[in-house]
Parts: sequence; structure tokens; C-alpha cells
Amino acid sequence: MAAPLVPVPAPAAERVTIRPWPDPVIDSLGHDPRSHYVETYWLGILGPSTTWLLRRLVFGLEANPSGFELPLGDTARCLGLGDKGGRNSPFVRALTRLVQFDLAQPQGDPVLAVRRKVPPLNRRQVLRLPAVLQAQHAALQEADLRTPAVEGLRRRGRQLALSLLELGEDLEAAERQLLRWRYHPALARESAAWAWDRHRRALQAGGFTGTGTGPEAPPGPDAA
Repeated sequence: MAAPLVPVPAPAAERVTIRPWPDPVIDSLGHDPRSHYVETYWLGILGPSTTWLLRRLVFGLEANPSGFELPLGDTARCLGLGDKGGRNSPFVRALTRLVQFDLAQPQGDPVLAVRRKVPPLNRRQVLRLPAVLQAQHAALQEADLRTPAVEGLRRRGRQLALSLLELGEDLEAAERQLLRWRYHPALARESAAWAWDRHRRALQAGGFTGTGTGPEAPPGPDAA
């Protein structure tokens, strides 16, 4: 695989601006970098340094949703990678691997957009796993397939709607988007209402008293 553009603009760079890279589908269906799935199946592919770096970046985005400044030297030392500079330093290689695996994207100089969720492994990546992990991954996929189709659609619709709300859409916009994705009108309405209620409760728990720009929705059901 050819090396992509390195996100650090120069060997002497001291900071990189980290911003979120939103994707409603991956944000809904992907896995948190700190999850058991990533630790079990992605770790051997990304490598420990890149995995720990992604975890740290996602933690930073949770605390600063619009983005933050990442001090390269301090972060490298915190991860045990030393503060050696240059394009071939262990820390810069870890940043570059995030780009190679489509988990980060250079956006200017020096700006790096980072995914908050890690997608499921594709078939080629699964084949790189040890045989025991390949078998475990296949069993996990089979268990997912045993989930009833309607329930799976409902769960996916709810998470997609919640991701849209977290990106700034209102209730009606989230419902319209689900309809564009060919969700049944009743399921689109139920999923959007559930997500709106969950989103509103999360804002209230965080100390926000506003109800957003969208219309009020009736209380949705508890999380599935």
C-alpha cells in the first residue's frame, strides 16, 4: 500500500489541529476505539501505538467536540513513543497509519480529521487475523445475523437518527433523512422520536436546558 500524505506538515511541527470526521453510517454502526471489538480484532492490524493514539484522540474529541490542538511532543511521550522528530518517527508513523486505514483524513495544514468510530473489519482485513480470531469474528457475525430483521432495522434506524441529531439536525430533518434511506415511514418516525428523546435527555444531563431547533417530540421508548 502506498503511503498517503503525512498529516504532519513538517518535521518541526509542534501541534496538529484535531477535528471530528463525522459519518452517520460509521458513527452508527462502527465500534468505539476503546471497545472489546477494536481491542480484539483491530489491534493486531493497526498496531498498539496507533490504537492507543486513536483512543486518545477520540477521548479528546469527547471533551472538545468541535476539535482541539494536539501537542505532538507531549502526546508522543505520553504514549511511550519518545519525542524523536522527523517523518519516520514512531509517533508520525502512528498518525500516518490512521490515514492509511481511513480512520483519519488530512484537512489542511496542519489539520487532521479523525473518525470517532472504527468500522467493522472488511473481508481482506479479517483474513489477516490469526485463525482463532477469524473463527471468533465469523461467530460474531453469525450472531448478528440471527438478530430479527425488523429489530435490526429498528436499532440501526435509531442509531442513525441519533447520529444525525448529534451532528446538529433537528427531529424533522432526521426523519426525512431516514425516509431518503428508504426506511418505512412508521419506522422512520419511531426511530427519530426515540433518538430525539435520547438526545434531549443527554443534553439535559449535561446541563443544557434548551430543546434545540427542532419541534418537541413525544417521549420515546427506553433504549433497546
